[in-house]
Amino acid sequence: MISIRFRLVVVISLAMSCGLVANAASENPADDAALLASICPLVYPLDQFPTERGYRYLFFGNAFFINEEGYLVTAAHIVNSFRDGGRPYILVGAQDGPRHLQEAELVAEDLEHDVAILRATPNPFIGQHQHNVAFVSLSAERPSPGEPVMTISVLPSDAPDSHTSEAPTEIRSQGQVVDYQFHAEGEVAGSELLLFDQKVVPGQSGSPVLSADSRGVVGIVVGQWLRPTVVHFATGSKPLVISPGAALRTHYAIALLRRQGISWHAAEVPVAAERPTPQEGGYSPPVPISMVTTPYPPQALFGGEVVLDALIDTDGRIAELNVVHGTAPFLEPVLDAVRTWTFSPAQIDDQVVEGRMGIVVQFPQSFLPKLTVREHKYDPPSEDSIDHAALPISTLEPDYPLKTVAEPSVVLYNLINQQGEVTSTQVLRDAEPFTSATLAAIQKWQFVPGKEAGANTDSAMVVVVTFRHP
Repeated sequence: MISIRFRLVVVISLAMSCGLVANAASENPADDAALLASICPLVYPLDQFPTERGYRYLFFGNAFFINEEGYLVTAAHIVNSFRDGGRPYILVGAQDGPRHLQEAELVAEDLEHDVAILRATPNPFIGQHQHNVAFVSLSAERPSPGEPVMTISVLPSDAPDSHTSEAPTEIRSQGQVVDYQFHAEGEVAGSELLLFDQKVVPGQSGSPVLSADSRGVVGIVVGQWLRPTVVHFATGSKPLVISPGAALRTHYAIALLRRQGISWHAAEVPVAAERPTPQEGGYSPPVPISMVTTPYPPQALFGGEVVLDALIDTDGRIAELNVVHGTAPFLEPVLDAVRTWTFSPAQIDDQVVEGRMGIVVQFPQSFLPKLTVREHKYDPPSEDSIDHAALPISTLEPDYPLKTVAEPSVVLYNLINQQGEVTSTQVLRDAEPFTSATLAAIQKWQFVPGKEAGANTDSAMVVVVTFRHP
């Protein structure tokens, strides 16, 4: 069974090694200073009054600021460690000098996906309470295996006897994305994890994983992946097998922030579909900002398909999600993933409005030769259906490309006009040669147009195709 050591970095062991140093230095010290100023140790003070060495504290992990309003993001399992021990505090202040204790209020948490939002009170960015702090940008990008990432953490220099007057230790490392895996425990919804070729030590949980190119946060450290993983991009005659570090994709933090109406700074990286040119009447449909896909259910004997009709509200959240077609074991994992998606809402003449979107998640059968029919037929919506997104009435599964061993997901964003014709297709997640196979199959799909108040309307559809090796 695949397992991730979620508890590895929850409670600091008193035998934790000290004197950890950076594995690699960045070439941009100014940016490094800002990055370090955005990361705060999460602690619990043990003293009511300070001594010469300041306040003594227990260290639990890290959190990082995401805006100048004092909001922080961390892993939810760290916050859970405080349930019986009071409210968490953060340490803020000069990196090479004394740190100050500041309360951190729990604003929201998503225990299923192990992410939490805190807010420092009072706000350390303004007024008389201002400290040497900064914030980082969040990125919904999904770096490909082999692309460089970096992690930065702040740990106490003396874990068994930590005091606020002592400068903490910085841990910095650079490496590469190894792979992406899904993790789920029991009936809890699965989470997509970014695996990176760096060792995770106790105390790093909640630290940001940043794209080395954009400096945007692409993951939140949660532990060490315990199953050996093949590094497909490794050079040499044989792939390297390691137990990499694991980070929750930033997507789940963005989804939680969106639900709470909290703003964040986005890295300047094209992570969403381009907003289409407004159609007749000045309407442009919702555009996905951040998405995660669904793994191919291991218990599935044959392929399957899930078709959903979603209503996206004016805040870019899914307000309504109707199941048009879907059965076990595909339906529930797809619903768990789609409910975390975030969107830029639809617009009419630059005014934000509600809008519908079709969603198709397909799992092509993984037998060679094919054992069942590759084509799926659906009845069109009834005439009594007043409002719905564009929906498929005929789909075709793509062939698995020969001489490949990957199991990727291809994601497309399609615009469908009032005649049910695809007018444009954007590739949101590319995985050649699987993308070409998917595009070739979708050319043979047939659709009914979306409807609003009983009249045909332009609409958008997200198509996700997840492959399994035959």
